[in-house]
Amino acid sequence: MVPDDVRDAAAKLFGDRLATAEAYAELLATDGIVRGLIGPREAPRIWDRHLLNCAVISDLIPSGSYVVDVGSGAGLPGIVLAVTRPDLSVVLMEPLARRAMFLAEAVEILGLANASVVRARAEESRIRPADVVTARAVAPLDRLTGWCLPLTAPGGCLLAFKGSSAEQEVEEHRTAVRRLGGGEPRIHRCGSGVIDPPTTIVEVVRERDTAVGRGTSKRRREQ
Repeated sequence: MVPDDVRDAAAKLFGDRLATAEAYAELLATDGIVRGLIGPREAPRIWDRHLLNCAVISDLIPSGSYVVDVGSGAGLPGIVLAVTRPDLSVVLMEPLARRAMFLAEAVEILGLANASVVRARAEESRIRPADVVTARAVAPLDRLTGWCLPLTAPGGCLLAFKGSSAEQEVEEHRTAVRRLGGGEPRIHRCGSGVIDPPTTIVEVVRERDTAVGRGTSKRRREQ
């Protein structure tokens, strides 16, 4: 069940897909914890810290987009986007077998015909270039750009979840982002007036091809 304090926000963001979102929340609070995808202390915060936090970025994604969620983990934000936006085609990219298995089971249980799972690392994958790449991984902006921007089509973008460090990271990594083929990073505050605090997203558009990127790192910190 949706907690009373976020029920209005959940109804606004998920609309007629709220029941599917509730089923996903239940999966996270049960199998997700048992299988180590989220910590036991996260159970009371699944809605405000995870589902709503992810759902508010939907407005940044154009209609009909092909989306790749890098390091999808428990499906955040990929499964949330597939639930809220049936018009999207969402690939959940996850290198770890146990997480990829959970994602595949969740997609089947929730009946998400617009979502699929690819077990791969971003820097090693050869999937079709995406319109939008999402990343909720805990890593600096330059690393995220190096992993994710090569997965986007020219003109496509990376949407990286960031917190209070967003401005500082943009300032520190602006030159690296440009070197990796990205445009000027833009900061978005998503969900103002719906969730508190709003979700901070750094958007990086792929402006040009570059040889730098896939080889930037062969290792990345787990989400």
